Amino acid sequence: MTNPIKIFSLDELQKRKSVKWRGYGEGVLPLPVMEMDFEIAAPVRELIIDMVSNSDTGYLGPVPEMGINFSHFAQERWGWSVDPEQVFTCTDVAVGMIEMARVLFSENPEHRRIMVNTPVYHNFSNWISELKAERVDVPLAKDGLHYTFDFDAIERAYSNGVAIHFLCNPHNPVGTVFTKNELIRLAELAQKYGVTIFSDEIHSPLTFVKEDFHPFLSVSDTAREVGICVTSPSKSWNLAGLKCAIIVTASEKQRARTLAMPEAVHYRASLLGAFAGAQAYLCSDWLDSALAQLDSNRHYLADLLSEHLPTVGYRIPDCSYVGWLDLESLQLGDLPAERLAAEAKVAFNPGHTFCSSHTQFIRFNFGTSPEIMAMGIERIASLARK
Repeated sequence: MTNPIKIFSLDELQKRKSVKWRGYGEGVLPLPVMEMDFEIAAPVRELIIDMVSNSDTGYLGPVPEMGINFSHFAQERWGWSVDPEQVFTCTDVAVGMIEMARVLFSENPEHRRIMVNTPVYHNFSNWISELKAERVDVPLAKDGLHYTFDFDAIERAYSNGVAIHFLCNPHNPVGTVFTKNELIRLAELAQKYGVTIFSDEIHSPLTFVKEDFHPFLSVSDTAREVGICVTSPSKSWNLAGLKCAIIVTASEKQRARTLAMPEAVHYRASLLGAFAGAQAYLCSDWLDSALAQLDSNRHYLADLLSEHLPTVGYRIPDCSYVGWLDLESLQLGDLPAERLAAEAKVAFNPGHTFCSSHTQFIRFNFGTSPEIMAMGIERIASLARK
């Protein structure tokens, strides 16, 4: 690896100022918020230091580097040809999804139904509430702990009137990477029923077998017509606090919608975030090193569970750095995540925030050191033994 990953120790991490390390009580080991406990890529760090050293901390203006660098990265990583002129900067993925939805709703104010597929990233529901839209939940089909689309249910919901489908591709928290054929079929259904698919692809660089991931806009001409991609380097290069994401389109219809957004959608992004993000898309070596560590960690989590908590359900995820754990067998009560935080002093995202029926699940962030992972599992096991 040309740029090996440094993993911070617990003592070093406890000095951090982000919500992951300040948002929980004293002595609580935080394994929820999706930040990695790794040192960021050296070229990104050096760029930020250089900008700050030169007091280059003003407002964001044009940043053509973002579209150019993302286009290069997408071509190299996935064979996806992106027009840099159809890459638009925004503050974060939430802002991109919400502002594009507002444009679409302005075209038909009475048609305000948005589909999600639970269990899914909990903020999808918060964004729908902010838009004052109706949430249509079509749960993922479940085979053991492998989740994928329920196409019959999706088509029924589409036919009853859905304007937008918020798609998590690849999927957080269940770790599914959807196949090309599945995405093609989804695009065809969307075209048939007049649905626009907003594909949140923030986890896409974190697919362990990169050939398995298919950007939604790359799978077919139909997908390019019905789809909008919103993504960011924040998850993959650990830049969430710098506040910059991108909206990507691949048709004139969807490009026109981006141009209909308020100009401030671009200018409210961070200057540091935009240029750090553009630089990150050139740091594939760092990403590959991070993926090598995360690949080891996702299997180590399986080993830890096998040794200490063999009845806990876990499917090794195909992407990203969270494990979706079924704790039902431990009999920790109605809301195990709350009990774990209070009694075992280890915090996780509770499953019910991703889907009301998944109260016995937790989302475990393994983007950290093996030592911290082991500490987290031991704290669960110690409570389970009581």
